This record gives sequence, structure tokens and C-alpha cells, in this order.
Amino acid sequence: MGRLFGTDGVRGVAGRDLTAQLAMDLAIAGAAVLSGASTGACLPARPRAVVGRDPRTSGEFLEAAVVAGLASSGVDVLRLGIIPTPAVAYLTDALDADFGVMLSASHNPAPDNGIKFFARGGLKLPDAAEDEIEGRLATRHGGMRPDGAGGEHGSLPELGFGRITDASGEQARYLDHLLYSLPGRAGSEPLAGMRLVVDCAHGAAYDVAPRMLRRAGAEVIAIGVEPDGDNINEGCGSTNLAALQEAVVRHGADAGIAHDGDADRCLAVDSDGRIIDGDQIIAVLALALKDAGALADDTVVVTVMSNLGLRLAMRDAGISVVETPVGDRYLVAAMREGKFVLGGEQSGHIILLDHATTGDGLLTSLHLLATAARSGQPLGELAKVMTRYPQVLISVPGVDKAVASSSPELSDAVRAAKAELGDSGRVLVRPSGTEPVVRVMVEAVDSGHAQRVADRLADTVRSLA
Repeated sequence: MGRLFGTDGVRGVAGRDLTAQLAMDLAIAGAAVLSGASTGACLPARPRAVVGRDPRTSGEFLEAAVVAGLASSGVDVLRLGIIPTPAVAYLTDALDADFGVMLSASHNPAPDNGIKFFARGGLKLPDAAEDEIEGRLATRHGGMRPDGAGGEHGSLPELGFGRITDASGEQARYLDHLLYSLPGRAGSEPLAGMRLVVDCAHGAAYDVAPRMLRRAGAEVIAIGVEPDGDNINEGCGSTNLAALQEAVVRHGADAGIAHDGDADRCLAVDSDGRIIDGDQIIAVLALALKDAGALADDTVVVTVMSNLGLRLAMRDAGISVVETPVGDRYLVAAMREGKFVLGGEQSGHIILLDHATTGDGLLTSLHLLATAARSGQPLGELAKVMTRYPQVLISVPGVDKAVASSSPELSDAVRAAKAELGDSGRVLVRPSGTEPVVRVMVEAVDSGHAQRVADRLADTVRSLA
């Protein structure tokens, strides 16, 4: 069996890949590792965890399984209800919890779901912690199993079962945190006079995102705010911007914001309905922070998937670029190591490390719109700071990822493609960390050239099946 954890937790089709039993076992194993019980130490009080979810129907039974696993392991649980992933990360820290758990498959369709853990402080888990959780799962020793009288049936002696508390009201604490992250926010309305459309993807931000923008002073038209458990990300949100583009133009809005199912992403459209992707958002925020003297070491952190146009725009602005593998936990690790404050992905995972420990779509949207408001320029004008190079992305299914990673034939084809494009293009072939596909990405000045090179490389990948 391959590694259970991908780049963003454990994901799969709910009820088939991600069952209630697996969810409970993961919770028990996670409790043992993340509460410190794996050391065998006698803790002075029961550990505490926060648990949130997005609106997927499967989230109900998976949440019940996770909560049951944690409480049966002697962990007190604060149940946050439907709430964005970055809010779980923030509240893990703000409520001094030992760890947090989020049930979501982010931008994936409704049949999928996932479980991700946050360590103390709201940080994504390092590989070593995930490996330890998997090791406990594989040996069927999930962790702490006290009896109701506090008997010693696991690693936490004499603590008894955990208690479960409704903490859905804590979303207000997260909302206040977002609003007060802006400089001079107290008593002000930084988005006053702006008409905005926000698409919440029928997901976890369906309530809090419109409330945040309205409290910031904007006139808000909200779409994708009727979750029924099955319509999350369906024809809406950051993975399908057509509805947002149409609504912005129809309502004469100044801009539009799109989130995904768990609201850790933010993409935007300008007043003419043109898409502003994560790379452009990073460019706008980087220049604003640099002008304010707040861009640490004049450096941004991006992944290997970021557009060549961003790299060139940053070079022209005197801003250095640090590159990481795909996944916001790798971004955060590089940012923490270098003490950098801004990083992100083309997909809209943007990290403002002064205010968040992970990608936060709501935080990003607030700072992006406030930057436009302060500048007095339309968002579309600000986004012109970078030119997007044509980028072709092909996902090839049915290929063994290990074979693709070690194939001499594929390595030769990639080298030839890089030589063909030279300095005016870029090539990347990598296995996906969240889906069973190999991704081929090619950038070039000419879109037709990029497509031809990408098609050739995709054919080479398919030949390995």
C-alpha cells in the first residue's frame, strides 16, 4: 500500500476510500501522536482538539467518527461545525488546542472528502508526524484507549474519556481576527464604496465570507451560498469562475472573489470579468508590502507551478523568489525558515504569515481588496504588474507515479523540451500529490508552441502505462 497522506492530508471517495472506520482510526492514531501521549508521559490534564468540517453530506458521519475516536482516546473536543480550513488552523492556536482536525476535500467534488491535521500552533504536520500516524495505523495501535473510569488502557493513564463541546460560536473570533489584520482597521471600513461579488462555492465560507466583506464596508452580492451537502464546488467557486465573471459584469461590480469548498483559496476577477489568478494576487500583494517596507528581505515564496511571468515581474521589481514543491505546507516551511511573510500558489493558496499559518482565502481577499482601495486604482489595473505567459497543463491518468518518476525515456524527453524552449519557457512534469495523475506543465511565449511541447510530453507519459 502506498503512503496514505498526500500533499494535503488523507483524501478519497467518502464511504469507499475514506470510511468511518478509517476516520476513527486516524483520529485515534493522530491523538496519540499529536497530544504527546506517544512519549508515555503522564499529562496533567486531558489534551484538547478542535474539529471543523465543510458542508459535504459525508462530513456528518466522518465528523462523528473523528470526534468519537478522539473522545474515546481521552481528548476533549471543541466541535467548530461548518467552518473554513484556515479558521481551524487559526483557532487551534487561538484556543490553545493541542491539535486541530479539518474534514474537507477542498476544491474536489462532493463525493470526495478528506482529513487533515494541524499541530499545536495551527501548523501543518511535517512528514515525520504523518509517517508516525501511518505507522500506528498500520500496526492497529491507534493510541490512547482509556476506559470510562480512567483505567489505563493506552498511553494516557487516569484521564478518562474526553468531553465534547459545541464551539460553533468561535467562528466570530476568527472573523474578528480577519478584520483586525488590516492596519488601522479599528473603527474603519476599508472597503467602503466598493461593490463586490463573492462566490463561496456552496462551501465552508458561505456565511463568514459575505459577513467579513460587509463588515469591511463593501456592498456585497453573494453567490454559491446555499450549501445542501451535495452541491459544493459544483459549477462555481475557484475551480469554475464563469458564474462569478457573469455576476460581476451583470451587477457592475468593482471586482469578484472566488473561494473553494474549504476557503483556503482565493481567486479574483476584475470589473470586466477578467480572471486574476494566484500568481497575480501574489504580485499585487508583494509590491504593496515592498512599498510599505513590510516585505521581509524583499522576498516571496512560490511553488514550481507558478507562472514564469511572476518570476519576471518580481525580478523587475527587485524582489527575490524562493521556489518550493507544490503544497502550502512546503511554502510555510520555507517561509518560516527564511522568516519571509508572503508566499503562495497559482491556484490561489496565498499565505500571509504575519496573520496566518496556512493558506487563507478570506484573509487574502481582504488584503487584496484593501490594497486596491488604498491605491485608488481598479483591481484589474493593479494586476497588470505581471504578464501571464501561456501555460498548458495536462493531467495524465493511469500511469504509475513511481514509474513516471524514474523513467529514463521521460527524463530525456523533458531535457529535450527544456532545450527547445530555452530561456523563453519552462517545463515541469510531476506526479500529483492529491490525485492519481501525472501532471505535465509547459510555459512558452507562444501558446501554440507550449501546447505542442506539452502534447509530446503527455504522449511520452502515457506510453509508460
